[in-house]
Amino acid sequence: MRPIALKKIALIGAGQMAEALLRGLLASGVAARESLFATDPSEARRIRMTHAFDIRTGCDNREAASWANVVVLAVKPQMLDTVLPELAPFLSGRLVVSIVAGMPIKQLAARLPSGTRIVRVMPNAPAMVGEGMSAVTFAAAATPEDRELVTGMFASVGRVVQVEEHLMDAVTGLSGSGPAYVFIAIEALADAGVKMGLSRSIAEILAAQTMLGAARTVLETGEHPGRLKDRVTSPGGTTIAGLHQLEQGKLRATLMAAVKAATMRAEEMGRSCLS
Repeated sequence: MRPIALKKIALIGAGQMAEALLRGLLASGVAARESLFATDPSEARRIRMTHAFDIRTGCDNREAASWANVVVLAVKPQMLDTVLPELAPFLSGRLVVSIVAGMPIKQLAARLPSGTRIVRVMPNAPAMVGEGMSAVTFAAAATPEDRELVTGMFASVGRVVQVEEHLMDAVTGLSGSGPAYVFIAIEALADAGVKMGLSRSIAEILAAQTMLGAARTVLETGEHPGRLKDRVTSPGGTTIAGLHQLEQGKLRATLMAAVKAATMRAEEMGRSCLS
């Protein structure tokens, strides 16, 4: 990835996701240390970020915003009512990247200077290990350069797709909450391995690597998961016996219901942000 030329990036309210982004930006060479400034009210977190990334840190959001070309809002939704009024006077002409869950672009735009370029991003937890899945949506004022810049930023911690904003709640229900579904599947597979006599440590490695390998096979071959499933399913063999049991347990329907429930909850939380 080529560096983000002449861009200074401020991360406001740097939580775990912001730290993951910092790690990815630096490890990939997309951004230089001197081009990054992270703020957080916690002194302990600021000290940790300074030691971990050797970047500028502080607690003054206005100082960071006035210094930067790009401002990443990484605060909790309930903090926006406090953070936005202090930042707004310093954001004119800036690119604002929001990873605030449930906050539509329209609502952000109403609280920021007219013409502020806004990008909304929904990353997920595996960004912490460089395997994140981020969905982005751009306000009309975003330029082609903005699109390339933000895509490059989040590509440093995984994959990026662009979606229409009305689909962001579905993204939350699938990839935002999805890691938790996969963690449960890994735990259940490992438990089954233990039941069948494997040690816990070996069972967890087998389960996790199997999930990782299967996922990479889908991504790297581009083949439909159903076709890949058929390739490892021999007539009368072990895999079809296991698949039959999964169908009896309605695994597909349960996963689909989980994504639907999480999507509906995201919609509900979004409406509460608007009230």
